[in-house]
Amino acid sequence: MSTMIARKDPRTLYFQPPMPEQTQELPGSTAAMKPTPDHGEESYRGSGRLKDCAALITGGDSGIGRAVAIAFAREGADVLVSHWKEDDDALDTVSWIEKAGRKGLAVAGDIADETHCERLVDRAFQEFGRLDILVNNASFHVPHEQIEEWSSEQFERTFRVNLFSMFYLCKAALPRMAPGSAIINTTSIQAYQPRGTLLDYATTKSATVGFTKALSELAIESGVRVNAVAPGPVWTPLIPASYGVEKVKEFGASKPLERPAQPAELAPVYVLLASAEASYITGEVYGVTGGTMPF
Repeated sequence: MSTMIARKDPRTLYFQPPMPEQTQELPGSTAAMKPTPDHGEESYRGSGRLKDCAALITGGDSGIGRAVAIAFAREGADVLVSHWKEDDDALDTVSWIEKAGRKGLAVAGDIADETHCERLVDRAFQEFGRLDILVNNASFHVPHEQIEEWSSEQFERTFRVNLFSMFYLCKAALPRMAPGSAIINTTSIQAYQPRGTLLDYATTKSATVGFTKALSELAIESGVRVNAVAPGPVWTPLIPASYGVEKVKEFGASKPLERPAQPAELAPVYVLLASAEASYITGEVYGVTGGTMPF
């Protein structure tokens, strides 16, 4: 006699808007968020799909990066977490990696700096002896209503963090990655449906799509696959740190699933693209958008 697996309506699987009133200063803290995001701490179960691999994840301290780090560790990978100033969040992520029985390491610094990116790759090889998975996930944005509100310094900063860092890290890592390795870049639905209030951010995410597809062609000669994930709205510290109270309260409500994604809902796609199960997938962009059709 078969047993039916209980499933929930995806619209009500997690907390729906309106969110509690809240704001934060950049870069934001997971502990200060209400409700606390789900990174898969209690729910993700691994099955050895990344056994004895080594990964480097930028922005791995919180949000999507933390969820991916936890999932990778539970799939058998050691993980280096790159972060900016969020020391407490980064150490918490490392603790979850270590609870999974894998080696975790947090390295602080500014990925807008090429030398730091080179050091991150060197550190991964020093600590793990290899680098099988590079996840370019860290992003920066500060929304504005009028173009004159962007300073040239902010516009350049957004490009350096979101786009230049990918180039720096891939340039340092790709020549040293073995055949079968994977690079995964985080783009956004903003690459396809850009909002004017995110002018600089949306532009970098469009460029990330082009970078991913072009690099995938170059990387084929090394046997390395390059893909991207395009999330819709995700409940991360960047949201209350970037928007006002009213925007945060209704964040994700306009999507077909009527809520933002939790970081845990993104992690399985990254695991797929990092694993050998995706051996025939390269140069692709996977949308995780809550029902919005970006492509």
